[in-house]
Amino acid sequence: MRIILISFQKLGLLGTSAGNVYDDPPSYILIMIWKRDWGLTYRLIITWSLLLLVYLVFIGILMMLGINVWFIVLIAVGMGLVQYFFSDKLVLMTTGARVVEPDEAPDLHRMIDKLCTDAGLPKPRVAIMQSPMPNAFATGRSPTHAVVAVTDSIMRTLNTQELEAVLAHELSHIKNRDILTMTFASFIAMIASMIMQNFLFASLFDRREGGAWIIAGIVAAVVWVVATILMMALSRYREYAADRGSAYITNNPQALISALTKISGKMEYVPTQAKVAAEGANAFYIFPAISGKTLASLFSTHPALEKRIENLKKVEAELRGY
Repeated sequence: MRIILISFQKLGLLGTSAGNVYDDPPSYILIMIWKRDWGLTYRLIITWSLLLLVYLVFIGILMMLGINVWFIVLIAVGMGLVQYFFSDKLVLMTTGARVVEPDEAPDLHRMIDKLCTDAGLPKPRVAIMQSPMPNAFATGRSPTHAVVAVTDSIMRTLNTQELEAVLAHELSHIKNRDILTMTFASFIAMIASMIMQNFLFASLFDRREGGAWIIAGIVAAVVWVVATILMMALSRYREYAADRGSAYITNNPQALISALTKISGKMEYVPTQAKVAAEGANAFYIFPAISGKTLASLFSTHPALEKRIENLKKVEAELRGY
C-alpha cells in the first residue's frame, strides 16, 4: 500500500505532485493505493482448484455407486446456482440480519459511505443483526452484490473509530473478493454433511442400494473433512488480509487492535446458546463464536487474537515507515 499526495490544482492533469508539498494554498488529499495481497490470491486459486477436484471426485464416486445421476446433477447444479445468486440472502436469513435504510441507521450508513469512498468500493447494502454477540460479517458474490452486517451489540460495545475499523475489515473482504470462495467451500461441505446425516436412513429404506449409500456416507465424511480443512486454512489467511486492509483503509491499526480486544473480552460473557446458534457462520464473522459444545469448535476459522494483533503491529510499523 502507498499513500500519495495529489494537489487539487492538478487533479485534471496526468501524474502527481512529486515534491512541491508547500504550494500556496496547500490543498492536498490523501489517495490510498491498494496493495494487492498475492498470498491471498494464490490461496484463493489453490482453494478453488482443490474444491473443484473434490467436487468432481465426489460426484464421480456417487455415480459409480449407482446413485441416480440426475438426482446428483439436480442437487449439484440447483444448489450451486442458489448459492451463487442468493448467497447473501441465505446468510442474512440464517443469521437473522435485517437490511436497514439510511434513515434507520444514519450513523452506520455515514461510516460506510466514507469508508467505501476511501476504499474505492461501491456501497454495499447495510444490515443489523439482533444478537448479544458483538460481531460483524460481509457476504455476497461480488463488490456490486454485497452486504455488510453488524450486530446491535457491537454498535454498543465499540467507539466510533473501533467500529469504523471493523467495518473497514469487512469491506476488505469485499475488495479482496474472498467471500464467494468461502461460500462455495461451505456449499460443498453442506452437501457432504447432508449425505452424512441421511445415508443411514437411505441405506435402511433402499435395500437394493443400501451398501452404496453406506459407502457414499463414508465418502461424504471424507469430503466434509477436506472441505472444512480447506475453508479453515483459507479463512485464517483471509482474516489476516482483511485486518491489513482495515489498517490501510483507516490508517489506524490501533483502532482494530482495540476493537478485537474488546470483542474478545465481551465474547466470554455471551450466553453459550447464542454462540452455538452462530457457529455455523463463523467463517464469515470478524471474530469466531466458540461454544465448545459442537464439532465446529474443533475447527478454528480464525487466527489467535495474539497473532492478529502481532500482524497489525507489523502493518502499523509499515505505515509509519519504520
